[in-house]
Amino acid sequence: MKSIYPDIATLLLELEAELRNLDLWDAESPSAEALASTQPFCVDTLTLPQWLQFVFLPRMSQLVEMEMPLPKECGIAPMAEEFFRGSDLSVAALTGKLTEIDARLAKG
Repeated sequence: MKSIYPDIATLLLELEAELRNLDLWDAESPSAEALASTQPFCVDTLTLPQWLQFVFLPRMSQLVEMEMPLPKECGIAPMAEEFFRGSDLSVAALTGKLTEIDARLAKG
């Protein structure tokens, strides 16, 4: 069976590229307090793009790098679709990449 780790690593890099292409990549990290939120997706302290950049990408990258068990599902794509609803940004590639990540994790 083919390892999932190279696929996820590639998808994470592509997700970062999409965030950068949309100019949603922050130069500065949020405060430690904002990152310590106990709410799902840090909804009370971060925007979704910030959560992707400062929480999701680093955590998933670490799991991939150490070949630790990955989540079976994330469900991030629907969250992104809702977050960007009504936005002027062209986020189809970004939400598509999140859908790919969700699907690849579900496939195992």
